[in-house]
Amino acid sequence: MNIQDAYTDWSITYDSDRNLTRDLDQLVTKETLNRRRYHTVLEVGCGTGKNTLLLAQLGQRVCALDLSVGMLEQAKGKIKSERVLFAVADLTKDWPCKTESVDLIVCNLVLEHVRDLSLIFSEAHRSLAAGGQFFICELHPFRQYQGTKANFQRGQDTIEIQAFVHHLSDFTEGAAQNGLSVQSFREWWHEADQNKLPRLVSFMFKKQI
Repeated sequence: MNIQDAYTDWSITYDSDRNLTRDLDQLVTKETLNRRRYHTVLEVGCGTGKNTLLLAQLGQRVCALDLSVGMLEQAKGKIKSERVLFAVADLTKDWPCKTESVDLIVCNLVLEHVRDLSLIFSEAHRSLAAGGQFFICELHPFRQYQGTKANFQRGQDTIEIQAFVHHLSDFTEGAAQNGLSVQSFREWWHEADQNKLPRLVSFMFKKQI
């Protein structure tokens, strides 16, 4: 099952499934962004909209993209805001937004499914206005080294979604090569993760003026 079909299948139960990674990501995003305000926000990989409602409160306009039609339908059913525009998009191809038109880009639990991060950072740099920010929150590479992947249950079967390992340096080097500097770097644990490796890693990058 390819990535797009897998997430469309998962979309039906994504919000109700027990998923500590999803829950922690939502907390991390709120803690990081809650006191900020933006004019235009681009959410790449919005899923079922778990963070989109927050972004609609922070930004005057939000464009929320996802590869999965099923995920987008779930998000549209939950979020009724004139500030939010949903659209289907493949993030590994040119993004459907104008050059230097975005103040904040948000990307959560998406990049493990992208083989080559170079286009992601290139498109982020192109899309961001001068001084714009790029927030990333992803499964920590330490978890990936152990074989952890996004997965869900269908009956007695566990469906693992294709993933690619990215090292911490892949993020920082990819950003630096595309004119983005690191503003913050943090590692995150769920409250159930005592004495375990960090579950998530987050970065805030800024487009150099």
